[in-house]
Amino acid sequence: MDLSQCFNNYFAMHFKYEIQGGDFTNAGQASSQVKQVLKQLNVDPKLIKRVVVCLYEAEVNVVAHAWSGVIDVEVNTERIQIVLADKGPGIPDISLAMQKGFSTASPQVREMGFGAGMGLPNIESNADEFRINSKVNEGTTVEIMVYLSQA
Repeated sequence: MDLSQCFNNYFAMHFKYEIQGGDFTNAGQASSQVKQVLKQLNVDPKLIKRVVVCLYEAEVNVVAHAWSGVIDVEVNTERIQIVLADKGPGIPDISLAMQKGFSTASPQVREMGFGAGMGLPNIESNADEFRINSKVNEGTTVEIMVYLSQA
């Protein structure tokens, strides 16, 4: 089934994933599962790549920096919307966090090959719409939108 030709009525699929901070063993599972669904729906591979980059980067950020989080993904005939909401230390300076190479990752996270400071910039460059809100000592919410009409 090709989403661009799917039903005349509104069509939507919804996925929800819970993330545990520090659980690098399972980091990337949500992005892998969403990738498989998008392939089954015959979504353009270029769009799949963009969605997976956004979701994986955001998912790893939650694992690396927060205590826990939830990912909500909605796929419909027009767009893929991803919302990640975490409970964690928050981001005190979002503009600084958006700079390529800036990272607050711990030495342990860096030793595992994460924390290069490219996560948020990669999300921003692959998303059609990207918003981030954060409250220190509460958590961060990231909203990502990728439109199906754009490859």
